[in-house]
Amino acid sequence: MSKITTCVFDAYGTLFDVNAAARALAGAPGQAGFAAVWAQVSADWRTKQLQYSWLRAVTGDHCDFWQVTQDGLDWALERAGLDDPELREALLGLYWQLAPYPEVPRVLGALQQAGIARAILSNGSPAMLEGAVASAELGGLLDAVLSVEDVGVFKPDARVYDLVGARFGCAPDEVLFVSSNGWDAAAAAAYGFRTLWVNRAGDPVDRLPGRPDTVAGDLGAVANILGI
Repeated sequence: MSKITTCVFDAYGTLFDVNAAARALAGAPGQAGFAAVWAQVSADWRTKQLQYSWLRAVTGDHCDFWQVTQDGLDWALERAGLDDPELREALLGLYWQLAPYPEVPRVLGALQQAGIARAILSNGSPAMLEGAVASAELGGLLDAVLSVEDVGVFKPDARVYDLVGARFGCAPDEVLFVSSNGWDAAAAAAYGFRTLWVNRAGDPVDRLPGRPDTVAGDLGAVANILGI
């Protein structure tokens, strides 16, 4: 088996906490009403964001991830009975500043010290990813930020995973692909990447053709897999 030379991370839910925007607003003054439903809104928002990306990939009706993010939030707010344009704008604004998980800088720093290439591969639009990376101050720890916009289709289309080899000149089995999305880890495994599924919720493994090589509760497992 080839030595891993490149470690590639999904962004949303893997490096960045997708619940951070709703959680932050729920704790703000004057948001008692939203605080009572924020967890439902955040969960629905994420579910619809992903569902819309899959459906658009299947139908070929591509748009960028910012549009999908807005559409998912609108569905979630309507389901919760919240018709509040200011609330909507506040949540969307916070989504550009999602907090990274606590272990992220440490893990990326260890990979950098070990001489392993580091990248994001995400459904996010370039502008969204640039904002998230800058807000989390991770730019100096990454070699590349790869967006599906380069191929015009969302994951798990194989053309998205092709972007890694095109950028780094590596074979699939030289890549450790890390995602908190079970379906993403499964698709990447079927593609030929070595995979870590960061299963923060303790969910069952998805019944798909590919299966992740390793399952762990946080990103700390990267160091164990690579022996760094």
